[in-house]
Amino acid sequence: MDDSSATPNHSSTGHRSTLLIIFLVVFVDLLGFGIVLPLLPLYAVDFLQPLLPGEDQRPVRGMILGLLMSSFSAMQFLFAPVWGRVSDRVGRRPILLLGLSGSVIFYTLFGVASEIGEAGWLRTGLMLLFLARLGAGVAGATISTAQAVIADITPSESRSRGMAMIGAAFGVGLTFGPLLGFASLFVPAKGAPGFVAAALSLIALLLAIRLLPETFRPGKERRRRLFDWEGLQTAWRIPSVGLLILIFFLATFAFGSLESTLALINKLLLQPLADLHEELTTEAAKATERKNFLIFAYVGFVLVLANMGYRRLVRPKLEVKFLQIGSIFMALGLAGAVIILLLRDPEHTSGSILVLGFLAMTLAVIGFACITPSVQALISLRTDASRQGEILGVNQSGAALARILGPFVGLSLFDLSKDHVLPFAFGACLTLLVFLLTMRIKQD
Repeated sequence: MDDSSATPNHSSTGHRSTLLIIFLVVFVDLLGFGIVLPLLPLYAVDFLQPLLPGEDQRPVRGMILGLLMSSFSAMQFLFAPVWGRVSDRVGRRPILLLGLSGSVIFYTLFGVASEIGEAGWLRTGLMLLFLARLGAGVAGATISTAQAVIADITPSESRSRGMAMIGAAFGVGLTFGPLLGFASLFVPAKGAPGFVAAALSLIALLLAIRLLPETFRPGKERRRRLFDWEGLQTAWRIPSVGLLILIFFLATFAFGSLESTLALINKLLLQPLADLHEELTTEAAKATERKNFLIFAYVGFVLVLANMGYRRLVRPKLEVKFLQIGSIFMALGLAGAVIILLLRDPEHTSGSILVLGFLAMTLAVIGFACITPSVQALISLRTDASRQGEILGVNQSGAALARILGPFVGLSLFDLSKDHVLPFAFGACLTLLVFLLTMRIKQD
């Protein structure tokens, strides 16, 4: 919709401060996700192993852990369209402030739950962990509103660069989150990661109160219903937007399969003779977990660099090309993972295999970093300014659903073959389908 969604009255200084706050909002949201993604498997040992001991209880422990890990994305699936629609009604600023306030509360609760579990109140700690993750998912579902702010203040020719800034914030959050989790392994305070995330959320909230302006222009259509299941139908009726939402869903599905199995692959390559599902009873296993945090931080670092590179390279009318290039890179990375797993020595991991593994993972991450801002920019440019929050919320909701299904499918496929290649072969096929679908998208 060209420049209709940009607010012309904002100064460049105002734009910069707004972009800074949006960066912080997304960073805080992803910081918690980055902390929890590699940390929750450790909590499965600390909380679930004492509550449900024995080999016969392993499936139950796995089911509870899966519910705990998916609860965040489940709330994002439900609330991303809601917050987007409400922001189209009452403005962006109150929704973002509400989300940051929720992050302060629920990251604090995550820290309290960790401390309570450490003190031996396992059932209470586990229930509070679920409440913290559910609440953080509701608060973090405001990312679609942050995307709508970018759409409000950027003209069409720089929309994709603005969306890439959100991708960079994702990467920074996914870098520092695992690093905080890594540091927590050396700190006696079990709740330290949650409390640090809450403190950073509070800083972002105070800055937002002071610096974040309202970017939604008055006089546009204000919808009254909060839960409007016709939003998805509306998105599908907009030319090519429904296809873009499907593309992002499939790409996120494939990337979610990679994220959920990355810790297992790390253990497989770093400790090839160990039981993949062994508990953290040996020093070698604990050392592997520390390295696991650092590898997750590396993924976030690559996301940051890739989005910075995207911002420099992308030009108006090139979003579809970057979307296609990203799908090719991601497919090559996932296919490379399949080849590595087929060629590796099951008793010893050579340095060359580790290097190839990092290369494959880097290709996949760069590919996803190209896909994400391209899709978001294209959806924004093809959506009426009065419905930016709603339609971007539908897209974010689809991505959240993919982050629920991706780990479920990836972990289910992981042990079905001795060489563990099925999640990555499945992901490579999905991204190949994504590439074929991108051929149907025309650049305006």
